[in-house]
Amino acid sequence: MMGYGYGMMGGYGMIIPLILIGVIIYAVVKLSQSSHGSNNRGGNDALEILKQRYANGEISEEEYTQKKKILRD
Repeated sequence: MMGYGYGMMGGYGMIIPLILIGVIIYAVVKLSQSSHGSNNRGGNDALEILKQRYANGEISEEEYTQKKKILRD
């Protein structure tokens, strides 16, 4: 008989699946956080591009203020 119901792996039989579940949960949380962070950064990038276009004279002041207002909403 094997004794105490631990099976062939002894006490380690439950640790491996628990570690695996922990790694999966950690990966899902990290991916979720990184996708939310990229959305915020995208808005800032658009505003920076808009500022550069205005500074380079590619767009007028009126166009700049109008587009800036749209980006901030």
